[in-house]
Amino acid sequence: MSRYWSDVVHALTPYTPGEQVQMPGLIKLNTNENPYPPSPLAIAAMQAAAGEQLRKYSDPSNAVLKDTLAAHFGLRREQVFVGNSSDEVLAHTFHALLKHELPLLSPDISYSFYPTYCSLYGIRNVQVPLNAQFEIDIADYQQPCGAIIIANPNAPTGIALPLAQIEALLQAHPDQVVVIDEAYVDFGGESAAALVGRYENLLVVQTLSKSRSLAGLRVGFALGHADLIAGLERVKNSFNCYPLGQVAQAGAVAALQDVAYTRQTSEAIIASRAWLTQQMQALGFEVLPSKANFIFARHPSHDAATLAAGLRERAILVRHFKQARIDQFLRISIGTDEECAQLVAALQALL
Repeated sequence: MSRYWSDVVHALTPYTPGEQVQMPGLIKLNTNENPYPPSPLAIAAMQAAAGEQLRKYSDPSNAVLKDTLAAHFGLRREQVFVGNSSDEVLAHTFHALLKHELPLLSPDISYSFYPTYCSLYGIRNVQVPLNAQFEIDIADYQQPCGAIIIANPNAPTGIALPLAQIEALLQAHPDQVVVIDEAYVDFGGESAAALVGRYENLLVVQTLSKSRSLAGLRVGFALGHADLIAGLERVKNSFNCYPLGQVAQAGAVAALQDVAYTRQTSEAIIASRAWLTQQMQALGFEVLPSKANFIFARHPSHDAATLAAGLRERAILVRHFKQARIDQFLRISIGTDEECAQLVAALQALL
């Protein structure tokens, strides 16, 4: 039936998400989900919102959620945009802000949804290679461009740029939008949200999926100059005026307000990441320095695809990318301490 497709559909290569396998006793370390449950306050707020009021449309302005985010980051409501996951926020960003005559610059190894959005919206993309240490070097972005997008910490490497380098990138490109995608920033990175009030060309995108344990709720947001946010609103309101339901808005507000819980669970993940890194290095793995809720590791003597298959046979899922330069790496989400210990035991057996 593909003869009925629009021309653009034939040219698309859709993003491939991590497997969502259902099996008893599975240790799922392949999609960077938080191993801890959401804030009890968020669950209670969602339960309270799931009443007869669901017969009505939710607030299309998302005013309470925007005000909560604005207070959290020291901004104004008009500097905040919210959407149905950070993926939708990014999609609107590509459509509204990143399509220009000159190309969009992005790392060659990064979130693989970026090239998909470029294909979908007809954006010319130049991929800038990471250096030999798999780091983003901002000097490599000193070239003509229409806009720049960088994940920080980067995915799937987990390596983060310090805030000073993000600021230098903004200063070097005052006439281009610079998007900093911060899905994993709460696990040790430095957020560029602190720079929003000083740089009109900065857009920061975050999600509640990772550090707030709300991947199933699908809530993301962007922070930026009011003119950038207005552009996103124009696209959103031409596409879907009600992207967030009442339950999602209530849960998101409560999760953002429970700062202590987010800090507690994020610190637990950081500690588990340090332990897992040490254990895997003892097994001979090279582990890149991560500021995310996952690690990126390779073994000099063992094929990554073979290791991933061996772990799968032991009911442990990790992510393997069949991509140049990184096809010998495994991306491993940080689980509970017990799950991390079982992973290490399984790797010991495989090695």
